[in-house]
Formats: sequence, structure tokens, C-alpha cells
Amino acid sequence: MSVNSAESHGSLEVVLVKYGRTKISYPADLVDDDGTRVIVRAPWAGDAARDFGFVRFEQGDVSTEYYWRDRWYAVKEVRDAEGVLKGWYCDITRPATVSRGELVVEDLDLDLWRSADGRTVLRLDEDEFAASGLATTDPAAAAAAENALDELERLAREGDFEALLA
Repeated sequence: MSVNSAESHGSLEVVLVKYGRTKISYPADLVDDDGTRVIVRAPWAGDAARDFGFVRFEQGDVSTEYYWRDRWYAVKEVRDAEGVLKGWYCDITRPATVSRGELVVEDLDLDLWRSADGRTVLRLDEDEFAASGLATTDPAAAAAAENALDELERLAREGDFEALLA
């Protein structure tokens, strides 16, 4: 599959890169690829449950993940084993690339959480982002990342968030 292909079947290996190294990779079912947005579905990829305080990810959870080739974020809709929506975890990333069966995104440290009921919207890891030095090493990317976080937060708070995924 090339970067611009529009496939809608099969599987991909999702590869999350951070600071030039693979942070995690996992297989996912390809739901749709329209050439701009790629949608995959995958079970929780962690070895153990992870409690963030505002949500707990655990075995049996399934996420439908939305990646864009032209946007600086990825949105993961997380459901428990029974299909009950937990919420959306959003990674601020460079635009996704797809090639040779891999969907690759570079994590830029910033994240956003929106609860299933929409009442809780949290900006996450801003301290990690500041410490990363991206604002100095790649000011344009840092500005794009901050703008992406602001855009997602606005959508999450104003109610247009789910339309983003339609």
C-alpha cells in the first residue's frame, strides 16, 4: 500500500515513533482508507492494564483509531470488552504515513482526553512537550502541534468532536 492509496480491507502494523525510536507497534484491522484518513481497529496493545486516573485501559478494550495524512493528530475511540464507550484518547502527532503495510506516526508528546459523556476534557503531557525541546529544534512542528491540541480541545468542548470522526 502506498502513501496515497485508498484501501479498505486487510490489516496494518501501527507504529508509534517517539524521539526517532519505535515506542510501540501493534497489528490492527484496516477499516477504511480514503487516501486522507485511515481508520483501523485494534485491541488494547499493552501487556498490562494502565490506570491514568481519569480512565483505565485494560485487556479486552478495543480502540477504533483515526489517523490523517494531513492533520497533526490521531484520535482513538476506546471501548471496553462489552462495547461500552470509555472515551477518546487523542495523540498529537506528525501527519501519518502508510507504506508497505505500516501506518507510522511520530508522537509529539501532547495528548487530549475526552470522556464518553463529554464532560471531562483534559490536556495532557504539556510538561513533556515543553521538555522535548521541539520548540527550539523544529519551531514549525511545535506550532503545528500546539495548534492541533487547541483545535481538538475546541472541538471536544464545543460538541463538534464526534462529527470529526463521521
